[in-house]
Amino acid sequence: MTAPHLAGNYAPVGEELTAHDLPVTGAIPPELTGWYVRNGPNPADAASGHWFFGDGMVHGVRLEAGRAVSYRNRWVRTRRRTEGARPYDDQGRRDLTAGPANTHVVRHAGRTLALVETALPYELTRELGTKGSYDFGGRLHTAMTAHPKTCAVTGELHFFGYGTVETPHLTYHRADASGELAVSRAVEVPGPTMMHDFHLTAEHVVFMDLPVVLDLELALSGGTMPYRWDDGHGARLGVLRRDDPYGEVRWFGIDPCYVFHALNAHDAQDGTIVLYVMRYPELWRRTGDAVDRTQHAVLWKWTIDPATGTVLAEQCDDRPGEFPRVDDRLTGLNSAYGHVTCGTSLVRYELATGAVSAHDFGPGRTPGEAVFAPADDVAGGPGWLMTYVYDAAGDRSDLVVLDAGDLTAAPVATVHLPARVPHGFHGNWLSDPGA
Repeated sequence: MTAPHLAGNYAPVGEELTAHDLPVTGAIPPELTGWYVRNGPNPADAASGHWFFGDGMVHGVRLEAGRAVSYRNRWVRTRRRTEGARPYDDQGRRDLTAGPANTHVVRHAGRTLALVETALPYELTRELGTKGSYDFGGRLHTAMTAHPKTCAVTGELHFFGYGTVETPHLTYHRADASGELAVSRAVEVPGPTMMHDFHLTAEHVVFMDLPVVLDLELALSGGTMPYRWDDGHGARLGVLRRDDPYGEVRWFGIDPCYVFHALNAHDAQDGTIVLYVMRYPELWRRTGDAVDRTQHAVLWKWTIDPATGTVLAEQCDDRPGEFPRVDDRLTGLNSAYGHVTCGTSLVRYELATGAVSAHDFGPGRTPGEAVFAPADDVAGGPGWLMTYVYDAAGDRSDLVVLDAGDLTAAPVATVHLPARVPHGFHGNWLSDPGA
């Protein structure tokens, strides 16, 4: 029997394609000039022990002057894929170039990077080819999270790396707007947790130390996710002031839970720190040989009060969802809206009021993460949401462009792709410089 993560639209595609002059239903906004690129697992041998393990493949659509100029998909040619490199050699030495680079695609300081949280980034060319691993000029000595944050004010790139058997288990990094790695400092944590994401505000960095912890027995056996729920680990949020990057990390306890993805965070006028997350009540609890995979994430709001040392937790909605995104130009600031993928729908949350609107793609049409593409230079202004949508009836995929201000309207444009795009993880709209 085929594993679920290798069946249906999780199944990998077997070849790299390039197609030009793609057919479009509707009209592509002429303001959009650049690449929509998304990363995801696509195991080259059509086999992997877990969805998270497959070789990275980026899928890109090029838009110019109202046209869908091209589509291309390319494997990220990591050393793992081309040479069979392993994360640890026979002497237990770490090889940070041996990851699958399968989780995200970001741009910083003119470089486009394919990311996975267990290894170094791989730099891509404009045409989605692979240049090679990237370690910030030899300064980065840990893995890099797949969810770095670019400060909307300074242009700095904030990120972290977490360790497994090696220490430190957590290291915070900061690169300046020019791409120079300026800060690297260890953060003391009690064990090797799976820290997938974190939070950035104008004044703070907030880490999530949550009870999904490395299971060494599983790690040594190989072939499956080596992390499991641990009732004894506890859950807490660690707050570091950005103006004192080597200073104290102050920890605030919360109810046990797990978070893969943060929506956004900001500093409130009353001195509190507001975080929005997609929260699972628990994840990957091991009972005998079975693992509970029935948990779902919903949108929650956490408000950290440094004055009282407390965290107020509030559930914002009850519909299961994932892949939260905002207008990236508001990262760390008070964004009015957030977008979450919920089944066959894309949901827009008005964060201050709780008001919700949605676009349902219809039965059998499944969207991925939706990325915001701005229409002007005003952060929080008008724009479009872009996502790959899989159509089960035709076993095909489209790139769909929606008006971010009116999700109830019909799509602005649907770009019909020449190949199926398997379900994957994260990506970005990479506008051309000056566009």
